[in-house]
Amino acid sequence: MDDFLIITCVQHTSKNGDYYAYGPYVREMNLWIENEKSVRVVAPLKENSTPDKIDTAYIHSAFTFQEVPAYHVQNPKAIIQAIKDLPFIIAEIYRAMKKAKHIHIRIPGNMGLLAMFVQVLFPNKPKTIKYAGNWDADSKQPKTYKIQRFIANSTFLTKNAKVLVYGQWPDSTSNVLPFFTASYKENEKEQVIKPAIEEKIRLVFVGALYDGKNPEIGLQLSSLMKQAGLNFEFIYCGDGVMRQKLEAQSLELGLQDNVIFKGNVNADTVKEILKKSHFLIFVSETEGWPKAVAEAMFWGCIPFTSRVSCVPQMIGEKRERGVLVNKNSQEIFEQLKTLLEDKMEFERMAAAAMDWARNYTLETFQSEIERLK
Repeated sequence: MDDFLIITCVQHTSKNGDYYAYGPYVREMNLWIENEKSVRVVAPLKENSTPDKIDTAYIHSAFTFQEVPAYHVQNPKAIIQAIKDLPFIIAEIYRAMKKAKHIHIRIPGNMGLLAMFVQVLFPNKPKTIKYAGNWDADSKQPKTYKIQRFIANSTFLTKNAKVLVYGQWPDSTSNVLPFFTASYKENEKEQVIKPAIEEKIRLVFVGALYDGKNPEIGLQLSSLMKQAGLNFEFIYCGDGVMRQKLEAQSLELGLQDNVIFKGNVNADTVKEILKKSHFLIFVSETEGWPKAVAEAMFWGCIPFTSRVSCVPQMIGEKRERGVLVNKNSQEIFEQLKTLLEDKMEFERMAAAAMDWARNYTLETFQSEIERLK
């Protein structure tokens, strides 16, 4: 019997007997499992690969990893392979759930989709279901995400479960609990002294470099700032399929002295960069709880970000703790100038962002987790 079962689509790697996955996810899961006697994870494992810089290892003395194939249906070959793999995956999920005292499912995702169907067969087992995407029913999302949302929200299909979502939404049932996540401890609430913005404006993007995150907005904004004769630095923290293209565009725009591509960096490096940065530029199209926004706010770095998921609830609708923007670099530039020209408003907004974000510490997060089990 396993005390705590985790089912996730997150890809894992193995090294020296330890299991690694995407750092922010594993750091959260280590809090979930800290007080459990035994833990089992059902997830895909990358073969012959080593952990990335951003990856972190699970920490638990009684940890079991149960490998299942990763699957997708994005091309005919993959569909055929998925048809072969699905019976085995479903059977493994069923067996793991049958042996578990508490079931924890991470959705939305391919593995979560299967798990949400299988969990219907275990109405009496306690469950926590973490919906890490956008719970907004009106948002544009894949059909499989909407299916997972429907099952999770249904008190008929999903019983004895607490479904954790980001933000408060009008159509949520009694299954659903508004929740949050956290990155920093109470003792990290240190005073922040930013470099003088009058000397150099410091901007940052934190996240994967792919279409859905719209990282090119940062280059477009940087070009406008250079044309305006502003002294600034724009740092990209993250890697992805668009990095080579973005670096080439940066050179074409003559931004090599202003824009820095750091690639994937660890959490401590991101923290130090945010402490020195004045603005986060993060115009993502799909988010759940955008950690980049919450972490930036924790360090008084004002977010310029998109109206997606619970973001308006995080930063406010009327520039209370940040600025809601569209995918328009000229608009962002105009909004940015208003804060550069009004130092009191800049300082007020940065302080308000920090005050809000510092309510959500790892200690608060863990105490809330224990209440859910």
